[in-house]
Amino acid sequence: MKKLIVVSDTHGNKKGLERLEPLVAENDYVLHLGDGAGDMREINAKYPEKAYVCKGNCDYFAVYPDYGVLEIEYLRVLYTHGHNYGVKSNLYTLAREAKKQGCQIALYGHTHTADITELDGVLLINPGSLKRPVGEGGSYAYIVINKDKCTPVLVGESVF
Repeated sequence: MKKLIVVSDTHGNKKGLERLEPLVAENDYVLHLGDGAGDMREINAKYPEKAYVCKGNCDYFAVYPDYGVLEIEYLRVLYTHGHNYGVKSNLYTLAREAKKQGCQIALYGHTHTADITELDGVLLINPGSLKRPVGEGGSYAYIVINKDKCTPVLVGESVF
């Protein structure tokens, strides 16, 4: 069983990430899905074996990749910011890309709206935003992967 903390769109809110640090310490993975990728510098330095970051449309000079794929337990996970897949319009392009990559799960940000959707056999998870959410407060995703089962939970406002 593996546990993940997934954040996105921190846009300079290092305090939100600092408050999550105890969770990062006790979980297996922490992923930042872009737009504030540089906010992860300290966590990357402290936990290089479990920190994964991709760049978003506001990470202009970031050296991070546009996306990545992880194999966790028996599942493949695509992680990306989402702007290259038009996630503000629909999730079909992202679901297609996940399937093309052999992934059962796609993690994305960009919309600042936390969401869990299943589309064409792909579980699409958006943790929302720690900095500029559509609703009140910020949010992140806590995900447990046990063999071929994925249990995502969206957690909001508790980080502020």
